[in-house]
Amino acid sequence: RGKVAFITGGGSGIGFRVAEVFMRHGCSTIIASRNLQRVTEAAKKLETATGQRCLPLSLDVRQPQTIMAAVDEALKEFERIDILVNNAAGNFLCPASALSFNAYKTVIDIDTLGTFNVSKVLYEKCLRDHGGAIVNITATLSYRGQALQVHAGTAKAAIDAMTRHLAVEWGPNNIRVNSLAPGPIAGTEGYRRLGGARAEAGSYFTTVPLQRAGNKTEIAHSVLFLASPLASYVTGTTLVVDGGSWLTSPNNFPGLLGIASHSAKL
Repeated sequence: RGKVAFITGGGSGIGFRVAEVFMRHGCSTIIASRNLQRVTEAAKKLETATGQRCLPLSLDVRQPQTIMAAVDEALKEFERIDILVNNAAGNFLCPASALSFNAYKTVIDIDTLGTFNVSKVLYEKCLRDHGGAIVNITATLSYRGQALQVHAGTAKAAIDAMTRHLAVEWGPNNIRVNSLAPGPIAGTEGYRRLGGARAEAGSYFTTVPLQRAGNKTEIAHSVLFLASPLASYVTGTTLVVDGGSWLTSPNNFPGLLGIASHSAKL
């Protein structure tokens, strides 16, 4: 309550639900993405639903100048930012052999470099002097080498490493840095792109210990925990919120090929 959160990729999916849950707990938010129209419409919905302030801003996490401009505008509006949620990401299923050089680079640029860029700008402009919490949305893909996910798995593994490095370096500034790794989350763009509907039809979720996909509210509550005083002595760690999925789900390369892109030439 009374805090201000900056959420990248906040116009839809998990980012939107994180903003909503934060706002229902009395937090003001900034939701930022490349699509200003999307975040503007989302901000109106969030304000109507929660009665809290939501500022929509345009930025490209790959371009530090756009991040600086957005953060300056946010600080002009709210005077401070207490929480950063690095949620912007890109992903698709594709064999490594079919990935173009640029497709691989694009995912690294958005996920890994984007997370560092936004974190560094927020650190320099606000968090260094006032402390705060950073939550990086990552994934379990790299834990066992998920098929068709070398691009995203590499990017998210790098963010988990970054989380630990920044937690060590920025801890003395009273900044906590943690990662959250969701499993299959229904109703998200990632769920659609990564074959969620096919997984439902193929009884995939019978292999998950909790026997179902997760939902966006469950992820938002977990982000809320990491960002809140309830996690005041938690830093440098990754919280896996996947119903046990990565422990037991099949890593079926031939089976996944049916929904993979064979021409990822971003």
